[in-house]
Amino acid sequence: MIQKSPASLAVAGLAMLATASETAAGGRALECYEPEHRPALYDTVYEDVMVSPGGQLVDYDPPIYGTRESVEQIAPPRVTYEVVPAITRTIYHTVKVNDGGYAWEWRVIHGRKVLCKVWRKARYARVAETVVVEPERTRRVVLPAEYESVAREVLVRPERRRITEIAPAYQRVARRVLVQEGSTKWRRVHIARHCQD
Repeated sequence: MIQKSPASLAVAGLAMLATASETAAGGRALECYEPEHRPALYDTVYEDVMVSPGGQLVDYDPPIYGTRESVEQIAPPRVTYEVVPAITRTIYHTVKVNDGGYAWEWRVIHGRKVLCKVWRKARYARVAETVVVEPERTRRVVLPAEYESVAREVLVRPERRRITEIAPAYQRVARRVLVQEGSTKWRRVHIARHCQD
């Protein structure tokens, strides 16, 4: 046996009443019903909604460079050899150029050309002579190391990064939600002289 709800029976009854009233127009109403509407029920709920996802804020400071001067060796100590030329000196001395003695020479005496025997003295001359005071030699020379001032770029402060975490931002918003759906049901009414029990 199929069970029917009172509402189904009421609707079925109304349908039968409508049919009966159509077929028997002007007939006496036995039962009367009117629809009763129940509106839907809503409620306001509050919830947190993300308005900003947050993230990271990076603050960047570039590196700082400076100049530093230092003395650097550009050549090591070394030994070399050089030739020292000889030292000479010029000296002068007198040498006999001619021993002198007797010699024959032509002379003109009182208009007559005669050959005469004469006496000549010895002759001397001053002669220059170069003598070596110190001979040529090889000398050992020690050269010291060579240095130079050099300027170089150096890092004074490295780059810096500061990261600030930004939390997500939320906002509380209101939202209407349906608590109970609206409905319609049929309510029996009593109208004097029209609808009776």
